[in-house]
Amino acid sequence: MTGMESRLDPEIARALLEWQFDMGVVDAIGDAPIDRRGLPGTPPGAARSGPIAAARPPARDPGPAAGDEPASESETSPLAVAERAAADARSLDDLRAALAAFEGCELKKGARNLVFADGTAPAPVMIVGEAPGRDEDREGRPFVGQAGKLLDRMLAEIGLSRQENVYITNVLPWRPPQNRTPTREEIAMLLPFLRRHVELVAPEVIVAMGNTSIQALLGKTGITKLRGQWTEALGRPLLPMLHPAYLLRNPIAKRETWADLLSLWAHLHGA
Repeated sequence: MTGMESRLDPEIARALLEWQFDMGVVDAIGDAPIDRRGLPGTPPGAARSGPIAAARPPARDPGPAAGDEPASESETSPLAVAERAAADARSLDDLRAALAAFEGCELKKGARNLVFADGTAPAPVMIVGEAPGRDEDREGRPFVGQAGKLLDRMLAEIGLSRQENVYITNVLPWRPPQNRTPTREEIAMLLPFLRRHVELVAPEVIVAMGNTSIQALLGKTGITKLRGQWTEALGRPLLPMLHPAYLLRNPIAKRETWADLLSLWAHLHGA
């Protein structure tokens, strides 16, 4: 070399490195190179290991196979999920399980219990309330506490009871924080479950108690104006009535409610 420091051309060095890689050299240890592709049990074209192989970018995910359509947003919305789950319920037990498994409503996260229903099924009278309160959330049953006791006394006056001929549920199965009024979105999201609930119980008459229940079943508000006026919802006669909790706050309205109870009795007895 005539005393001058020899220098390797970069292109030649690159070619030598690639040749060594092709020969199986990946680790600069040992006195002799190892042809890893020639080792027993190594299939032809096996993936190379070592720092050079690790530096290579991973293969891209080819994505969905041809013909696989990703689910649209409308098919995965909470309302769509609720509609499918409710439609699949073949019994009240199925419906309760579907509600318990439903994760689309944020109210579930803050509630103690799922408040599904109480009473007897099938039943001639199905009462639909608004949403669970503190007592209902604690016990897991609708219409308990003072409002529930008042309701039981009201029904007893016309020969009805949840033990014999009345079925009770709510529009919402979970308690809203601080007993706030349910939102339109919450009502709409859980309406498929309520519709299926009515279908499975198959009552002769629906009694909608409170603004939230007539909003869900009739698309209207103004319970003080609509109470006592027979109408129809989900193919069945419906009677709007004041909620027992409202009567506890406004005892003077009990007179109007007594008239509504007599109207319900007359309807059931064909009078």
